[in-house]
Amino acid sequence: MKIQLMLRGVRLREARMQAQKCETNFKWLTCAGILCCLIWNGCAQQGGSDCIKANAKSCGECIQAGPNCGWCKKTDFLQEGEPTSARCDDLAALKSKGCPMEDIENPRGSKQVLENREVTNRKKGAAEKLKPEAITQIQPQKLSLHLRVGEPQTFSLKFKRAEDYPIDLYYLMDLSYSMKDDLENVKSLGTALMLEMEKITSDFRIGFGSFVEKTVMPYISTTPAKLRNPCTGDQNCTSPFSYKNVLSLTSEGNKFNELVGKQHISGNLDSPEGGFDAIMQVAVCGEQIGWRNVTRLLVFSTDAGFHFAGDGKLGGIVLPNDGKCHLENNVYTMSHYYDYPSIAHLVQKLSENNIQTIFAVTEEFQAVYKELKNLIPKSAVGTLSSNSSNVIQLIIDAYNSLSSEVILENTKLPKGVTISYKSFCKNGVNDTQEDGRKCSNISIGDEVRFEINITANECPKKEQNETIKIKPLGFTEEVEINLQFICECQCQSEGEPNSPACHAGNGTFECGACRCNEGRIGRLCECSTDEVNSEDMDAYCRRENSTEICSNNGECICGQCVCKKRENTNEVYSGKYCECDNFNCDRSNGLICGGNGICKCRVCECFPNFTGSACDCSLDTTPCMASNGQICNGRGTCECGTCNCTDPKFQGPTCEMCQTCLGVCAEHKYCRAFDKGEKKETCSQECMHFNMTRVESRDKLPQPGQPDPLSHCKEKDVDDCWFYFTYSVNSNGEANVHVVETPECPSGPDIIPIVAGVVAGIVLIGLALLLIWKLLMIIHDRREFAKFEKEKMNAKWDTGENPIYKSAVTTVVNPKYEGK
Repeated sequence: MKIQLMLRGVRLREARMQAQKCETNFKWLTCAGILCCLIWNGCAQQGGSDCIKANAKSCGECIQAGPNCGWCKKTDFLQEGEPTSARCDDLAALKSKGCPMEDIENPRGSKQVLENREVTNRKKGAAEKLKPEAITQIQPQKLSLHLRVGEPQTFSLKFKRAEDYPIDLYYLMDLSYSMKDDLENVKSLGTALMLEMEKITSDFRIGFGSFVEKTVMPYISTTPAKLRNPCTGDQNCTSPFSYKNVLSLTSEGNKFNELVGKQHISGNLDSPEGGFDAIMQVAVCGEQIGWRNVTRLLVFSTDAGFHFAGDGKLGGIVLPNDGKCHLENNVYTMSHYYDYPSIAHLVQKLSENNIQTIFAVTEEFQAVYKELKNLIPKSAVGTLSSNSSNVIQLIIDAYNSLSSEVILENTKLPKGVTISYKSFCKNGVNDTQEDGRKCSNISIGDEVRFEINITANECPKKEQNETIKIKPLGFTEEVEINLQFICECQCQSEGEPNSPACHAGNGTFECGACRCNEGRIGRLCECSTDEVNSEDMDAYCRRENSTEICSNNGECICGQCVCKKRENTNEVYSGKYCECDNFNCDRSNGLICGGNGICKCRVCECFPNFTGSACDCSLDTTPCMASNGQICNGRGTCECGTCNCTDPKFQGPTCEMCQTCLGVCAEHKYCRAFDKGEKKETCSQECMHFNMTRVESRDKLPQPGQPDPLSHCKEKDVDDCWFYFTYSVNSNGEANVHVVETPECPSGPDIIPIVAGVVAGIVLIGLALLLIWKLLMIIHDRREFAKFEKEKMNAKWDTGENPIYKSAVTTVVNPKYEGK
């Protein structure tokens, strides 16, 4: 914890220095962002711990709380008032609290491969003839995992389909009367199928079995005549039977044809058949059938449905199928005693015996058997022609479909153990969850990989080892995994029973703490459970002149205070009476002790170079250093990293600014050099504190770049002459002034050009005014003349139309005159 706080203090000091630097450069926004980020990073380190919340009383309980929990076995690790469970925390917190790495118990899980034979790369037609058990398609074969709660262990499983892998095929046929024409085609199946399968494997065996129905009513007729010949008319049928193993697995195809050729059709009453009884016997009677540890195929050929568990009640059969072999002389003898197996029971036995089922059924029952296929892993359905003529191609296609897919399954997992799969299949196809168990479209010689995670979420009660197995469905090979659970720490085996360190032997001293015997409690097992509620004990948990038990911050157990736990596990109560804590100290900038100290018993213990009740006062004078190398420009004192200016006129980070002061140039413009100006009489007294040097010209003045701060000045004297000087202060505080000895005074005015210019100006202005007056008069005259012309044109009278004038001529018109 101390290390974390020190690091946090260093980061905040860097942030504060960065902020001051940015303030000088007027970049406060950027600096504020940097400071906030660092403060947030410090706050983010505070948080709860699942390890603390587990309230572990021993190292074993601690490591079961989570994969990141460790237990400190250092004897003097706990502070006074802290409970034993404070020994359990995450590793970083334990180290920050001062627990050495060698005293932290943190066992880790591991894996060990015990058997790891390489997968077989034999080619078909190779000279060597390997036994089936010598062929390896899965790797590794055996391993051991040490599991710690919450910590997964991962291993890779490789699968490769071996070329020329042996195959056992058992043909199970329905011999009810409706399959009469199918039997004729099956009689030549042996040698024909042998020839086809030679293209796939050089080691192929075939067997044959048949079934009809249970030999009880109402499935068959039990009259003596029908028992001898269940068929009607002149049909010669064999007696009904449940299941018969006609031919155990053999590599002689001719023998298959011979025995199948001797088979006869039988008959029954109802449509569904007793095929499930037959499948169960084929699966569990491995010795009679002759199954080897190779690829096992069961071809189930029928043109009808099936009976399943519960249907036996119709015949008075109520005992569930026991899933055991009951073949005598290759005939199933308990069909009248045990009910049909359930689908789930059948799936279990087929999976246990690694049998892949091919349902060769007619078109009519395709839908039913496809639903059944979805319930039976590693099974396929093919459409059987009406006379079974396509059975060979159906078997080949179904085998290719089944063998091109690998599906992993595992045995029952122990309580609290989970398993997950991730597949890495052909062409970069990867899947997880349920699809991570399988890969499809695998050809012979293809290699696929699975990544398997096994996690223990709790320890078994008996802490015993467990074994699980993982295998690909339909294959006999498997991976055996031995699970060993890490539920105790190594140091617990080194514990001292009835140790004197545990209050006269009332507990076992292990891993730095006492594990109390039954009926004893307390950090040192010093108290009996009968004494817990005793009022006399409470007196030991109260401070003098106080009525509060454990300062209201804990519980009194066996006369000792056990402090409460806070929701934030980084905040703790401590002390004999839980009177101390590490979170109620003074704060600065929202941080306890300003992030520059450690809170101990409500008092800040500051890091070096910090002081104050909240450690917010820095003793570093670097922020107060002015550009001239002086502390606060010699005008103040540095307090907590900030300048406190003694002269109220000055302000700023280093007392460099004075709003009411004249500049150095204006302040010294009247002094010494030219013996004139406002301070002529007092210059010898007021301006003698600096050294003055005269130079010939401005080029001789000191230029920027010297070590001392320098000000270039240009001022005007009472005679309007410009003079130039520089002002600087060296590291010893001495002021130096360099002044150009000859001022630049302005020359007198030239009278003639001025007078000539004034006269010329007056003349030009007069001419301009006359021209403007003349122009205005011309415009006015033109407007008056235009107005006269307009009125003249608009006149309407003349002398001929004068109303007073009478003409001397009278004109008379003859009304009778027509103009002829």
